[in-house]
Amino acid sequence: MTLLDHRTEGPASAPPLLLGPSLGTSNALWDKVAPELSAVHRVVRWDLPGHGGSAAGLISAGATVGDLADLVLALADSLGIERFAYAGVSLGGAVGLHLAVHRPQRLSSLAVICSSAHFNGSKPWEERAALVRREGLAGLAESADARWFTSGFTVPELVDDHRRADPDAYAACCDALAAFDLRDRLPEIAVPTLLVAGRDDPATPPAHLREIADAVPGAALVEIPGASHLAPAQCPEAVLTALRAHFGGPAGRGMEVRREVLGDAHVDRAQSRQTPFTARFQDFISRYAWGEIWTDPALSRRERSMITLTALVAHGHYDELAMHVRAARRNGLTPEEIGAVLLQTAVYCGVPAANSAFATAQRVLAEEDGTAG
Repeated sequence: MTLLDHRTEGPASAPPLLLGPSLGTSNALWDKVAPELSAVHRVVRWDLPGHGGSAAGLISAGATVGDLADLVLALADSLGIERFAYAGVSLGGAVGLHLAVHRPQRLSSLAVICSSAHFNGSKPWEERAALVRREGLAGLAESADARWFTSGFTVPELVDDHRRADPDAYAACCDALAAFDLRDRLPEIAVPTLLVAGRDDPATPPAHLREIADAVPGAALVEIPGASHLAPAQCPEAVLTALRAHFGGPAGRGMEVRREVLGDAHVDRAQSRQTPFTARFQDFISRYAWGEIWTDPALSRRERSMITLTALVAHGHYDELAMHVRAARRNGLTPEEIGAVLLQTAVYCGVPAANSAFATAQRVLAEEDGTAG
């Protein structure tokens, strides 16, 4: 095996997002986050060498974070992914920082979670590598909960991943952490960058993430209360919220698409009528209808307009139909094509429904042409 083991979720046509793990874990670290992100991303989560399903032979003693980054790029290349968003935890986050410095053309944006630009010097990692090479991982796995989570919390599957990891590959990852220090290169990072810190993280405390945020131009920092080192497993909703916002979440993109399809005047009117009572519904529409459905490239906007017109006729939503006749024109449909769609609804939705639809469409098209009395 020459590639990192990985798991892919989400539409193949969606923007790619690669997720990197922490030392000692597998891609199961993202189990509570990846499925949600895959609604609007092609999510690829990968395993470190000797962890999860990845072969131990992909790494050897004296490895560097750069070596791991090369494996990630080889995986991306094998999947036909040229440019991607990236999020990583701890060692996975270090891989992201390395890519942002050395291969910025491959990244569209970066999120570094519970990680650091350095990991407290080489000595602790050299000692851990020697311990693991000598005694294996069983003893170290016993302290995983204390290093990864706050008191009383655990994820048994991740602790089992730690116990089952290959000792030599794990030690080689320790070698990579020992040699890693990008502090002097942080100001060079130009991709949009988010830092996520676990407020109760003893391994990479918030100060480590703050150091990166202060050095990387335009970077943002989020601290998650109650989170320790493996924040995606312990506080998945908070991590998900931060990542959605950073990676151009569907609500923001959805509002752009909504304006492009319906026009600024309509959206401005809708926004002006928004109240605290309707705000969540408006966010729902922007996030899901416009941010996920209308942005899916599997169908063109012309095709989506045809489908929408048909559905609105079928249910008798003629006010909405008027709005979407205008949208269909904006999406490139001719009056003749709109008429053909409505004629087809006469067959499948009924003549009375089509009769009302033609009346609505004729009025809207006349207004669009400036010929309405």
